[in-house]
Amino acid sequence: MTLRRGLVAVGAIITMCGPVVAAGPATAAPQQASEVDAAQRLTDFINASPGVGRAVNGLKHQVDWTGPTKKLPPVQRTIGGGPPQSGFWPAFAHGQLNPRIAPSGANDWNCKPKSGQNPVVLLHGTWENAYDNWAALAPVLKKAGYCVFAPNYGRTDLLDVGGLGTVLPNTGGVAEVSRSAEQIAPYISKVLAETGAKKIDLIGHSQGGLLARYWMKRYNGHTKVNNLVTLGATNNGTTLLGIGWLGRTLTTAGLDVLAPVTLLVGSAGIDQTIDSATVKYVNNRAPFHDSKQKRVYPDVQYTIVATRYDEVSTPYDRTFLPGGRNVKNITLQNGCEQDVSDHISMSYSPRALSIVLNTLDPQRYPKLVCSANPWFFSF
Repeated sequence: MTLRRGLVAVGAIITMCGPVVAAGPATAAPQQASEVDAAQRLTDFINASPGVGRAVNGLKHQVDWTGPTKKLPPVQRTIGGGPPQSGFWPAFAHGQLNPRIAPSGANDWNCKPKSGQNPVVLLHGTWENAYDNWAALAPVLKKAGYCVFAPNYGRTDLLDVGGLGTVLPNTGGVAEVSRSAEQIAPYISKVLAETGAKKIDLIGHSQGGLLARYWMKRYNGHTKVNNLVTLGATNNGTTLLGIGWLGRTLTTAGLDVLAPVTLLVGSAGIDQTIDSATVKYVNNRAPFHDSKQKRVYPDVQYTIVATRYDEVSTPYDRTFLPGGRNVKNITLQNGCEQDVSDHISMSYSPRALSIVLNTLDPQRYPKLVCSANPWFFSF
């Protein structure tokens, strides 16, 4: 997830609030029986209401607080295309000044895939948008001949529990992951219909990787995906350098801090913390285990990319998925120590871009690039 992109000052506020971050179900402190019964009845009443809003307590049922239930609107078409960028921060500035702009080479709805290629869908991370996340990769893929599509998803407002990032004009990926999955489902269906393709290749940064997997499970999307490439994804939840773990400990001890912190960091941020209900669902863990579903689908090729210097999706190797013939877990620095990409800059790493190309077409792009890429100061 990307609970840091935006203004550094905003990130500092979140960091200060971090020690009380927690996600998912809590275990309540011992209470009198009458209090427990009353709280449980209230929880059951809320959970039985229409929509996705759920109550938080650690009593009898697996529940979590997800805020208002407003359905997200359809993904908006982007307007125009911005220049290619070699670093995140110039792309961030340009994207905030030009909301809804597409990265160069993306969102050409007249594009038809070449023989042997699938359309490529790029899913940005939390507090990001299609442009600032993909202003380097999209034009590279377009030059390689691919039809590229990059939606802006998960945009909501502060009152709808989108967090402080929504004060910026072009921050997406802040709504609950479940709502964003519902939003991108028809978008991906449209990509397939317009291009005439049967499958897509999916690439997700941070939350974008977790979102892709949520959609693959909830909407049977795994049958429509050939390759899934994730960059610093919160595949197994993040500890946020221990902050998320501490928040869970406080919640387990009976201090419910989820709701107020969600108002600050946004619903998507809470969804991506360690052991959240969303993380359990995506990984097919109890209480969401479904014998008909998989944590890793055998019909999808997974390429999971991490950086040792990730300060957001932590520990960095929690992004990895169980190994198998269809899973490749790659650390950027293996074979290229001069690449010190962090969570922010990894989508601008030449090595990461070459991993994407190699995954999509290993015959045309057999070698991985190795060059320096900075930590955080990505210009």
